[in-house]
Amino acid sequence: MTSPTADSAFANQPDEPHAGSLAGRLNWLRAGVLGANDGIVSVAAIVVGVAGASSASPAILAAGTAALLGGAISMALGEYVSVSSQRDSQRALIEKERTELKTDPAGELTELAGLYRERGLSAETALQVATELTDNDALRAHLSMELNIDEDDVVSPWHAAGASALAFLIGGILPLLAILLPPETVRVPITFTVVLIALAITGIIGARLGGSPVARATIRVVIGGALALAATFIVGTLLGTSGIV
Repeated sequence: MTSPTADSAFANQPDEPHAGSLAGRLNWLRAGVLGANDGIVSVAAIVVGVAGASSASPAILAAGTAALLGGAISMALGEYVSVSSQRDSQRALIEKERTELKTDPAGELTELAGLYRERGLSAETALQVATELTDNDALRAHLSMELNIDEDDVVSPWHAAGASALAFLIGGILPLLAILLPPETVRVPITFTVVLIALAITGIIGARLGGSPVARATIRVVIGGALALAATFIVGTLLGTSGIV
């Protein structure tokens, strides 16, 4: 391989997201927290709405179970499709990089050295680092520096779908139990309390994982959940008192 000088023009490949981080988007724990949050709000809103219209436990159980299973399946399908597209993109980028290394190794070495120069290394050091990494494992070096992809760490849509469905189920079963287990006279207030506490916990965890202000994120998710519960309960109550249901 002929080594280019470090002052060679930096190869311009705009279709490769050098500034992005595909691997950084795979925050499974945070996604799980958000999935659980969705389960809590979705199922709680439905069972509270039904409870506002009818005090019959079988009706609440049927609606809550349908929401729980339907929501989990929907979350799993959505995650599967989304992550499958991401996986296909990752594989396409890996294959593209492999082809470029075969057809233009000198240009790829120039590109890698240029990327290290952008990170603050001197021209000489950048070229030395790029050359040594290329000699060791050229594809891995380019995938890591250019795309932040590990060839052995391509995302699995099945894992993502399973994690999303499980998180939704765990979150959704909480309001279902909260409205079915207490006596009829206090089931709605208890459900409101349990759901808002659970949302506060998921808000705190999500904020810490995402590095955002805890108070603001927690208040936002709690207020949103409270509005959803209040809206569905009011609608259910109006439908029940009007005799429509």
